[in-house]
Amino acid sequence: MALILASGSPRRRELLQLITQDFTVLTSEVDEGTLFADTPARLAQTLATAKAQAVAASHPEDLVLGCDTVVDCGGVVFGKPADEADALRMLRALSGRAHKVHTGVCVCRHGRSAATVETTVVHFSPIREEDLLAYVRTPEPYDKAGAYAIQGHAALWCAGIEGCYYNIMGLPVHRTAQLLRTFAD
Repeated sequence: MALILASGSPRRRELLQLITQDFTVLTSEVDEGTLFADTPARLAQTLATAKAQAVAASHPEDLVLGCDTVVDCGGVVFGKPADEADALRMLRALSGRAHKVHTGVCVCRHGRSAATVETTVVHFSPIREEDLLAYVRTPEPYDKAGAYAIQGHAALWCAGIEGCYYNIMGLPVHRTAQLLRTFAD
């Protein structure tokens, strides 16, 4: 049995290495724009499940881990920004307020799957406009939900968190390790 991470995220790869060094990466071809759910948390779980099941369909003997992270700003989902204007829109909305980060995690093997969602509340201080403008001109915000990297420059805006720090980076390490353990036996 091999472990396959159904995600191309370099942050997820790095965090999964805290659990095991023995895995491969195989991204799914799921069209995220066609999937919907009634809450941002359920959307994260739906996306993670779709990614894991898509890869597991061609690797049924292997253990497949799918993940997806969304930022929830007052019930509005912020995924990865499309461009600079989109990144500015998201960051202005997050400035000076709390928001939620939901990461869906799904594990599949032998046609069986289990999924969960981890939620972390992030409190941002007000962000000066000149800081926002400088930030969106860097590459950092463009492959991240909510247009920020908590482990990067956005650490300067983070006044506090409630929940798992690693969840904000895209992989709730403790919860993922627990879920993987239930399939490894």
